[in-house]
Amino acid sequence: MKFIYYTLHLLLLLSINNLPLLSDDKEDEEMRNKIDSLYEFEEIVNVETTEVKNQNRTGTCWTFAGNSFIESELLRDGKEGINLSEMFIVRNMYPEKADLYVRYHGTIQFGEGALTNDVMRSIEKYGVVPETEYSTRPSNGYLNHAEMSGILEDMLKRVVATDPSNRTTKWKKAFEAVLDVYMGETPKTFKVDGVEYTPISYRDHLGIDTKQFIDITSFTHHPFYEKFVLEVPDNFSRGEFYNVPMKEMLIIVESALESGYTVDWGADVSEPSFESKYGLAINPADMKQMILDKDKLQWDSIYTELEITQEERQEDFDNYLTQDDHGMHIVGIVKDKFDRKYFVVKNSWGTEKRGHGGYLYVSYSYFMHKTTSITLNKKGVPKQISNKFE
Repeated sequence: MKFIYYTLHLLLLLSINNLPLLSDDKEDEEMRNKIDSLYEFEEIVNVETTEVKNQNRTGTCWTFAGNSFIESELLRDGKEGINLSEMFIVRNMYPEKADLYVRYHGTIQFGEGALTNDVMRSIEKYGVVPETEYSTRPSNGYLNHAEMSGILEDMLKRVVATDPSNRTTKWKKAFEAVLDVYMGETPKTFKVDGVEYTPISYRDHLGIDTKQFIDITSFTHHPFYEKFVLEVPDNFSRGEFYNVPMKEMLIIVESALESGYTVDWGADVSEPSFESKYGLAINPADMKQMILDKDKLQWDSIYTELEITQEERQEDFDNYLTQDDHGMHIVGIVKDKFDRKYFVVKNSWGTEKRGHGGYLYVSYSYFMHKTTSITLNKKGVPKQISNKFE
């Protein structure tokens, strides 16, 4: 009897705990439908891309966004069915991060994050491999680097803390061994359609030339149209970005999409108005006051958006209110019933309960306010802007 009692009690608890989740799912779906009905989005530009992936519990958005961008570049060149391994790039970048961390005496960030320029640097140095040749996903398909990342960081902290008279470089082999245990060794050769490749020869076979891409940002603490090292924690390799006025950055992205080029996008997504489950990111004019008043965003109305200025954008960056939270992939443009435009952004958080099947619409105001950087094909930059670069 006691066994039956506890079994029934457990089943009751499980059923009760599931009720809010089911209710939330229904409410989220209703809200998504309400928002779409309210805004009446209409497609303007839709550039072809590959399927939405899921980074799961990893801080590797930068490589998911970067690979998605590369795959769209390949699609534009007529190369279909290419699915590149994100984890191959992650695996190659970890030792480089570790080396810099130790050389800087542990004073720089070590973690799972990086920027798009690191994707390009990895491709240039190590090549690419198909997802089928290096996945590292466990049998349940769910990526989780929390344990591995913690062990690697603890190892590096111990190396930095070791007295110089006792320190060696043996830690590098131990570091590689941990990566191999958790992620597996990277393939030296593999076959695609019966042809054997190395990661470098496969990159060349696909025709990926990272020199044709350009990194751009927009901040006033450096001169416009010159390069500078973007001062964000994940820029561990000190990548340089061309600096342009905010409105020109918007023109670049819009023009590129209209010409068939997609854009890799780095941005701050910590705002309450960035809501992936509803597939929308907006920039309400009174957002800062709403946060101070602890008011929640009411998604059943259309907000007046902030007319963002270069000065406001810079102020929020200087005060750490705009940082490099997340990497995504811009693949299109839509407009609402008031003819206000939004970028169509491909995310890497899967498709389940994620707005428009894993995509979201980002208002131009949000983009200008919260963008940290963009990467695109140089051919997508209007000549009247690129001619101003050094």
